[in-house]
Amino acid sequence: MLAARHAMGKALPGTCQVCAAWPAQPVCEDCIQRFATPRPRCGVCAVAMPDDRGLCGACLTRPDSPAVQQCVAAVEYAYPWDTLIARFKFRSEPGWARPFAQLMLNAPHTVAMLHTRPLVVPIPLTAARLGERGYNQAWELVKALRGLCRGGQPAWPFDSLATALVRLGETPDQHSLGREARLRNLRGVFAAHPHHARQLDGRHVLLVDDVTTTGATLHTAAQALQQAGAARVSALVFARTPPNR
Repeated sequence: MLAARHAMGKALPGTCQVCAAWPAQPVCEDCIQRFATPRPRCGVCAVAMPDDRGLCGACLTRPDSPAVQQCVAAVEYAYPWDTLIARFKFRSEPGWARPFAQLMLNAPHTVAMLHTRPLVVPIPLTAARLGERGYNQAWELVKALRGLCRGGQPAWPFDSLATALVRLGETPDQHSLGREARLRNLRGVFAAHPHHARQLDGRHVLLVDDVTTTGATLHTAAQALQQAGAARVSALVFARTPPNR
């Protein structure tokens, strides 16, 4: 049943799912230009900024070194992307991975990060959530990115590993929580898979996820990778939640 739903979700409609233009790709070029124009973002937390100054005030003044040294986001977690992400994650429509991945590739700094040949790793789901959903949306994004990069001109393949990280437990709903509370909830949730420690040792690891809000999930996952020997951890996400949301 899940396999059938997964296969059905690979095929997206032939009309733009934002403005209903037909025939069109799932999000037409006009809507991409309107809602996905690249904008300056903080190089560490990917929050949108008014100009390209490099780092936001929070990252400039934080007392510790970030576990994620660089984060790139393609779009704001806002209309229409919030609705499309919900369809991608919760309504058995994994086919959104490819158009989302294309926008992630178009984001400033993505190509430069991938040209460093990182080991690309998805944020994992628990076994129960994976069984319920039938797929991990972060791994679907990694596969779509890999396909786009291999099919590009010129092609630049990268290494990826679906099970580099394991999620040891589910966290309670975090939508209403701030960064510190989220970090407390996530303590001990991620661990590097013991069978893949050698592949992580000394590597630049690029974490991939669909959405980041406070960065707590990426931070906790990066710490687990660093404990396993990763030399550097960066992140690439489709959407970044604005601070006031």
